Amino acid sequence: MRNVGHFFFIICKSRTFAEKYFKMKKVCLLYFLLIALFACSEKKTDSISLNGEIKGLGNDTIYLYGSDRMYDRMDTLIVENDKFSTTLSVDTLVSTILLFSDGTEYPLFLDKGHKIQIKGSAAELSSLQISGNAPNKDLTDFNQELKGLGTPSEKALEEKVENFITKHPSSLANIYLLDKYFVQKPQPNLEQIKQLTDRMTGDRPYMETLLKRIEEEEKVDIGKTAPYFRIRNTEGKDINRSDFKDKYLLIQFWASWDTISREKNAMFRRIYKKEQKNKNFALMGISLDLDREKWLEAVKQDTLKWEQTCEYSGWDGDVAKLFSIHTLPANILISPTGKIEGKNLDEKAIEDKLKEIARKEKEK
Repeated sequence: MRNVGHFFFIICKSRTFAEKYFKMKKVCLLYFLLIALFACSEKKTDSISLNGEIKGLGNDTIYLYGSDRMYDRMDTLIVENDKFSTTLSVDTLVSTILLFSDGTEYPLFLDKGHKIQIKGSAAELSSLQISGNAPNKDLTDFNQELKGLGTPSEKALEEKVENFITKHPSSLANIYLLDKYFVQKPQPNLEQIKQLTDRMTGDRPYMETLLKRIEEEEKVDIGKTAPYFRIRNTEGKDINRSDFKDKYLLIQFWASWDTISREKNAMFRRIYKKEQKNKNFALMGISLDLDREKWLEAVKQDTLKWEQTCEYSGWDGDVAKLFSIHTLPANILISPTGKIEGKNLDEKAIEDKLKEIARKEKEK
């Protein structure tokens, strides 16, 4: 612009023209500065605006968690008169969980620059209406369709999820649905899960992790040989499989911080009371606690008189990894020959197994 100005001076030789030129130059410069400032203000922000209204919730607290609910709490949402709002910051599209005070969990997908709106009723926390991006809308639409089915059978639900995955192969919502309706089952169909992941194109890291997990679970599936393990009990003594030689061993995985595990302890107390003199059966607890004192206090409070052990490593404990434990509570029944006979058995299934064991012993 400097050379152009000089050129105009030479040609025009007019002071008046030069003054007009420089005034125009200043105006143009101001104009371009305003455009630049406006463009900056219009630049997409990395923050997320989150607003919600859940009628009937009143004054409450909602916790927002990442994938690891024990250690990855992202934020606390304070609810006042049914309403809440916050601003979050994430680097990419992430899957999170809303945890309500009554224990209800609901998935929430967050992406930078989006405005997320949450609506619903405290009476139906498992069916919220969430808008703001594609995966939230996809899951909202799916749940609305489910409401129209009344009380569908397990098979009908699975078919519904299969159809959803086929129609939304890249949606982050289908990962949540796959996990809820296929993976988080007492006896997941690993082959079926593999087939469904083949149809999914979104979030490859998650699917690679899931497929790796399936491979790990196949190694400790029913009929496979249980891995060797060593773990210390409440007295600091090493406990291993050979300590229960010639017995059926029911291993109970739990943790003092897991409320459902604590509730299930009542079932194991009943089983222990009935079978404590059974020479062919033994019960063993493996805790995923991190804190020794909290673990011992829970053992005492829940009167867990059978063998109790812990590595103080949570989900990263060697035994939890060996048996591919990803949810609590969990249990595994091992035969005297070291074969895995059952997984995540309920009280009736355990009682039926014990009757079967007693029959076999009588036949010998």
